Amino acid sequence: MSKISMVVFDLSGTTVSDDNAVAKSLYEAALEYGLDVQLEDFEKTIGTNKIHLYQFMIAKSQGDLVLIDNLEKYHFPEHLNQAMEIFERYSVIMVNYYQQQVQAMPGAEEVFAWCHEQGIKVVTDTGFHRDVNTAIMEGLKWVERGLVDLTLDVESTGGIGRPSPYLIYKAMMDLGIQSIHEVIKIGDTPADLLSGYNAGCRGNIGVLSGANSLETLQKYPHTHILPSVRELPNLIQSEFHK
Repeated sequence: MSKISMVVFDLSGTTVSDDNAVAKSLYEAALEYGLDVQLEDFEKTIGTNKIHLYQFMIAKSQGDLVLIDNLEKYHFPEHLNQAMEIFERYSVIMVNYYQQQVQAMPGAEEVFAWCHEQGIKVVTDTGFHRDVNTAIMEGLKWVERGLVDLTLDVESTGGIGRPSPYLIYKAMMDLGIQSIHEVIKIGDTPADLLSGYNAGCRGNIGVLSGANSLETLQKYPHTHILPSVRELPNLIQSEFHK
């Protein structure tokens, strides 16, 4: 078995501290527009394309039987205009949050550096659109500091986000990684785990540092669940070294 050549890290809740701000921002915007949802609805579904997520939530609130596992298989053009209005308000809230306070999750930058010492490419992927991803990256300057090789958002794949595998495949293509068996995906949401599973990643790892509990994450396909990203180097050395 080949050694690990690339790790794809989620942002908020995995490598970026946010105090559940993503779910709270999604929920705040939804309430402002009268959507019948609960905060926990967003805690379980963050990590996805937020426009598609709002279309999904509108459909769900109107009684459609929909599953988050199939988010990118659904098409609700009749809900697009309403979803866009809510999304635009959410984007203002979210960008403002990260412009005022953005910080790395404890241990994340050290893990990036360790990966590079082992010859492992470091990628960040996210369910955010470009404006929010840019606010985070401008604040942390991970690319400029040489900590991250590539940063992707849902606009990198034409708007098709998790749980589809295309962000992971895009990273492989851009960085010249030929085998999915050399790739680890790590994140704190069901959408992260579903994308890693759908891609066929050798390692598909959940972390408990974000919005979701062990009870929630263990329901989704995974190879491991860790307390946080800082445990990743030991796991790679013990279980993915050969």
